[in-house]
Amino acid sequence: MAYIPAHPLGQGKRKFWRFYEHELSAWLSAQFNDADKGVTLSSRPAHVGPPESIESNIPSRSFHAERSAFVNGRSPRYQRGSLTVLRHRNAPDTWVFRYYANENGKRVYKRKTIGTLVNLPRRKDAEKAVAQLRMEINEVAGVRPVTVEQLAVHYRSVELPVKAYSTRRGYEIILNACVLPRWGQSNLLSLESMEVERWIHDLKTKSGDPASPATKSKVRNLMSALFSHAIRYGWTARNPITPVRTSSKRKREPAFLTPSEFQSLLRELPEREHLMVLLAGSTGLRRGELIGLRWSDIDFEQQLLRVTRSIWHNIAGETKTLASCKPVPLQPAVIEELRCWRTNSLYRGPEDFLFPSLRANGKHPVDPNMILRIHVQPALARLGIIKAIGWHSFRHGFSNLLRKNGVDLKTAQELLRHANSRITLEIYQQSLTEERRKAQAVAFAELVGVGGHYDDQT
Repeated sequence: MAYIPAHPLGQGKRKFWRFYEHELSAWLSAQFNDADKGVTLSSRPAHVGPPESIESNIPSRSFHAERSAFVNGRSPRYQRGSLTVLRHRNAPDTWVFRYYANENGKRVYKRKTIGTLVNLPRRKDAEKAVAQLRMEINEVAGVRPVTVEQLAVHYRSVELPVKAYSTRRGYEIILNACVLPRWGQSNLLSLESMEVERWIHDLKTKSGDPASPATKSKVRNLMSALFSHAIRYGWTARNPITPVRTSSKRKREPAFLTPSEFQSLLRELPEREHLMVLLAGSTGLRRGELIGLRWSDIDFEQQLLRVTRSIWHNIAGETKTLASCKPVPLQPAVIEELRCWRTNSLYRGPEDFLFPSLRANGKHPVDPNMILRIHVQPALARLGIIKAIGWHSFRHGFSNLLRKNGVDLKTAQELLRHANSRITLEIYQQSLTEERRKAQAVAFAELVGVGGHYDDQT
């Protein structure tokens, strides 16, 4: 039995098939090789089938089921169910999800209450609540996702829960704001690489401005992760996002403070904000790591700081990488500042935050964005420093000071707690203008003569 390599498009009786030239060529070569052995093409009836059947003469069980359904005029179909509002006289109206299930070989009608209109006032809210149930129903029935939206539901339930909270929130925003509105109803097998690339190239923000290269790169990488997830589960054979090209090149170099500007800023800040900026600038801590510090993380005897958590929007999670958990050395001057702050702080117990929120009675740390908005940025404005400075700017400044003072790459990687030295070299260690000027002067002097004087020989 010969199976022509093809990819199904659509469902039911009106199913179409897509053929790829390289797969058909391989199939034809196999037929002619058999012809050389005395097996004619006419003696091997051809049936349309998936390309995997080229590699094996025995189709898989799932393929047998699909072929049988196709021959009988039926095909496994993704069940979306019906979401409606059920009216009540003496109780709040409810959202009801209706669907069919296969029990003991019989098709059984099912109904499940999702919630009330009080809890889920909009249809969009009810659809989100029913997405997981819809996925479970189809998974039990052995039906594979057909559209990008259906694939995204499965990806959310399987892949996202194991990621950090900040990563999950970022992925949810990209899916809901960019990917699903445009590609949600697109068939997994009909997505074209160049169409996606043109769409990403033309992406815009809510204000109508072109999206940044970093945003475009994140959208592209998440779409690629979706299709990689589908490949792992055997729902598609190719990732159409792999050939899509995007650039993550920054529009401008990250800003950071010079040592003199940093010192001036410290003198302008109150005690708490002074210590936060000092720690960020002298250790290169990330924002979530800085506000997640508790007094038990500080070893005053060994003069070490242990990073054990990262907090984002008051949700505690693991650090960015395993390398991020390495102890961070503290200078004696910083240790003294920490001792003074612990004496003056209202929350000085081992499990209390270093920088607690007074409004929340120390139950969670202070909002770092509030510190920037109310204290750091006004202080910079008073000093006449016009730079886009955020918490990560202090990490960039720390990295460049290490470079300027000749710290070797491996030591810089360990101090910044990067997973590998490539990140340290490519992202954080940008050369300074003065360094580039000196390097150019050396090359110029050798090229045209010492001191830059040369004789015109013409």
